[in-house]
Amino acid sequence: MGLRRTLIVGLIATVVFVLVLAVMAGDEKRSEGMVVSRSSTQKPRQSHMHAYVAMMYMGTPRDYEFYVALRVMMRSLRRLKVDADLVVIASVDVPIRWQRTMKFEDGLKVVTVKNLKNPYEYQGNFNTRFKLTMNKLYAWSLVEYDRVIMIDSDNIFLQPTDELFQCGSFCAVFINPCIFHTGLFVLQPSSAVFKDMLHELDIGRSNSDGADQGFLTSYFSDLLDRPLFHPPANGSKLDGNFRLPLGYQMDASYYYLKLRWNIPCGPNSVITFPSAPWFKPWYWWSWPVLPLGLSWHEQRRTTIGYGAEVPVMLIQAALYLVIMSLTRLARPSLSKLCYNRRPEKSLILLHGMLKVTALWSILAAYMVPFFLIPRTVHPILGWVLYLLGSATFCSIVINVFLLPTLAILTPWFGFVGALLVMVYPWYSNGVERALFVLAYTFVVAPFLWVSLRKVASSLQILIERDAYFPRLCLGESPQPQQSSKLY
Repeated sequence: MGLRRTLIVGLIATVVFVLVLAVMAGDEKRSEGMVVSRSSTQKPRQSHMHAYVAMMYMGTPRDYEFYVALRVMMRSLRRLKVDADLVVIASVDVPIRWQRTMKFEDGLKVVTVKNLKNPYEYQGNFNTRFKLTMNKLYAWSLVEYDRVIMIDSDNIFLQPTDELFQCGSFCAVFINPCIFHTGLFVLQPSSAVFKDMLHELDIGRSNSDGADQGFLTSYFSDLLDRPLFHPPANGSKLDGNFRLPLGYQMDASYYYLKLRWNIPCGPNSVITFPSAPWFKPWYWWSWPVLPLGLSWHEQRRTTIGYGAEVPVMLIQAALYLVIMSLTRLARPSLSKLCYNRRPEKSLILLHGMLKVTALWSILAAYMVPFFLIPRTVHPILGWVLYLLGSATFCSIVINVFLLPTLAILTPWFGFVGALLVMVYPWYSNGVERALFVLAYTFVVAPFLWVSLRKVASSLQILIERDAYFPRLCLGESPQPQQSSKLY
């Protein structure tokens, strides 16, 4: 009965999941149709004096994710009606189809460049994923613009920041008290500065991290002593270098210290995610650890949609339902196998292997679905598909090894509870949220331990009562049972 209920619940969850995906796909198609109709009737945009510029290069395991993130960010800027061109500095190895999509569908200006050689790639603290970040220096070669705002693709713009075009020749935010951040900075393009930077690369100017941030920190070493930028009320532009207020690069980790935190002494315009590389807002698993992931995905839903991921998710959901049904129908009848109490060495070894295989199968049931889900799907859909997938694989383990359903699904219910605790919207601050999560962990831990012991006990009982590898399976003929009657 328990397995039947699990199957029914899985069926209902799958149907709801498929309906949500279908609605999302329909919304996306309608939005794409609207975008096409607008672009077909729109006149070409005139060039501006200013530009928001992002960089894209290839050679990391996350190229596609950053491609999606860049498109979402640029389209969100377009929706904010910024008074500037939107430009992408793309290395020559960026796929042509991606460049065409950014140019013709997103309305971006794509500037193709050769990768700048990084002379710091052999220093001890160098991280290979930053090898091509020196391409960011090409921003100084965009001399057709009077001012440029250089941005990384892991930014969320809460409001337009066009006032930054009034800043001087170089302006950046100090997230670290001593080192400014290069996720967003303002610059005045100059051929002379660009050539000088290339020369400094050739002679190996000191660089603390081997990436663009270390180089620019060394190049503009006196920025900490410069005045704070305040946009002139008359709209005029400033000369020289300035520090930008923190509100133009709010570190998301600081933002979460108080969930509705804001800076009272300056703008609250841009949130950035400079922390662990696998906790960017576009990854489905980053929410609810990073609550702002939903804000990023709302921007994606209203801009480029999820056309690339929806078919994959529909196929996975259908396969999970089929697998869950087949495992229920194909439940092995181990109670009919031969009974054997003889403690042969070969059977002892096989029984030990059986226990290890069962435990690893349980672990795989919770890990495999995680890696099958497309990384950039909407977090809610991603977690629903993960829970459906893990329940499906758990049903396989339950039916193959005849294990107790509740004991195997205890971690599953633990995940559901953890998600509910983390997304609870009425925490007053991040510390309170962390304490509740910690308390929940202490409450759930004993249940996990009891379920593990229950699984081990069930495996032992299965082996003792019905030999999992009977003599018949080993190629031996079954021994006739001796009668206990006396004649």
